[in-house]
Amino acid sequence: MRHQIRKTALLAAAATAATSLALASCSAGSSTSGGNAGASSGGATGGQQSSDAALSIGLVAEPANLDFTKTDGAAIPQVLLYNVYQGLVQLDQKGDISPALATKWTVSDDRKTYTFDLAKDAKFTNGKPFTADDAKFSIDRVKKDWTVSLKSAMNVVDSTTVVSPTQLKVVLKAPSNDWLYRMTTRVGAMFSRTGVDALATKPVGTGPYQLGKWTRGDSISLVRNDAYWGTKPYYQTVTFKYFKDPTALNNALLTGTINVIGTVQTPESLGQFENNDKYQVIEGTTNGEVVLSFNNGSGPMKNKKMREAVRYAIDHKALVDTCWAGRGALIGSMVPPTDPWYEDLTGLYPHDVAKAKTLLKESGEANQTLRLRIPTLPYAVSCGTVVKSQLEQAGFKVKLDQLEFPAAWLTTVFTNADYDMSIVAHVEPRDMGAVFGDPTYYTRYTNPAFSALLKQADEGTEAEQVADMKKAARMLSEDAAADWLFVLPNLIVADKGITGIPKNAISESFDVTGLAGS
Repeated sequence: MRHQIRKTALLAAAATAATSLALASCSAGSSTSGGNAGASSGGATGGQQSSDAALSIGLVAEPANLDFTKTDGAAIPQVLLYNVYQGLVQLDQKGDISPALATKWTVSDDRKTYTFDLAKDAKFTNGKPFTADDAKFSIDRVKKDWTVSLKSAMNVVDSTTVVSPTQLKVVLKAPSNDWLYRMTTRVGAMFSRTGVDALATKPVGTGPYQLGKWTRGDSISLVRNDAYWGTKPYYQTVTFKYFKDPTALNNALLTGTINVIGTVQTPESLGQFENNDKYQVIEGTTNGEVVLSFNNGSGPMKNKKMREAVRYAIDHKALVDTCWAGRGALIGSMVPPTDPWYEDLTGLYPHDVAKAKTLLKESGEANQTLRLRIPTLPYAVSCGTVVKSQLEQAGFKVKLDQLEFPAAWLTTVFTNADYDMSIVAHVEPRDMGAVFGDPTYYTRYTNPAFSALLKQADEGTEAEQVADMKKAARMLSEDAAADWLFVLPNLIVADKGITGIPKNAISESFDVTGLAGS
């Protein structure tokens, strides 16, 4: 469950706070082979059979459309990935890469050639069988037809070859620790060669669910795919219902309108559920870094002393205590504690108002008014007022603008970079390179040494990857490319009888295939 961003990550970012996902420490994706996982990537938990039951989940950020190949934002894969669309591989609840449409795979000694054995009886909801031709089509299509920023994950692919209807060979240009991991995200979704004409409204996948009804401004319903090739999920219908007001979201659960709050938007409201035996409260962690992002490309925040001054001015513990009820981990850079290369870097810029004032004066930008432009999402609004107050106490001039999300914020901040600072939750997994490795991204960060480290990390051994990614995260933090406020907790409230809800947020998907009723 999540709330995210980036454009792909950005919309996602905003959507992340609205729906955080289960995330555990994950391998680098350079496994040599996949296990034999049966025919199902999901299914009811605890051995329960499918039922006629319906489930309703309350979320905050509704997708603008259903085509994540051309529209950024986490709200789309949150609903469709793993549920409607499947990949060759996916993340299991431990955060490990596991089989999905590929029953197993092998990797060559030079780590550049992947050979996937595919499920023999999978089919799309349009009735067409899933074959290696569809897998080749889907991977090649990312490079040719996708327009979102995440498509760059496929740049490392040199060729795809159909060996047989049930076997695909993928050759990379260079070894990549990251590529197979990215195949568990929306980039790895498999599409029907005859089912991509109307993706914005008619998704065609191989998953346990298919699109039922989309009532814009209200809800998206998924209906169990009775022709699904694997284990059928427990719930016949799952409806994602959207609320712009956190109070309305909470009341919907209290009145029985929904069964699950996908991500609690006001942590201080948990008391009404924690003390009620009708509900279960689940608290874990996510990979959703709430970032006070800076425009590194233009304006006053291009000045490093200004960026450093802002970082020293923020009292992160007080901020989290004030705007998110003290629930959330402090990090200091763009790596959550669940990643293998996490290192606590909060000590690089400890709270020091006097130092912030000195740097502000030395920057020559003290008379500039910083435009803090935030999306109208609960975490951003709540924390935005705290950031503004703390900066003003250090002598900054700050104008706080709340931009309607997604449209206004995406256009103004993400696309046009017409801002000085913003606050967004980047929930896409392992997104340090995506957010700061592309000079055209909304952060407008340019650092060849940082980019070189990312490339070196991807092509090295797994041990070298960890070491190099730690160096990259430290370099990013030392350069004050942004300020990292905290990592979103995974806060879920559900009716007592619902099982299979993960504690941590793992992937881009709000995976409902394993949920069941007691």
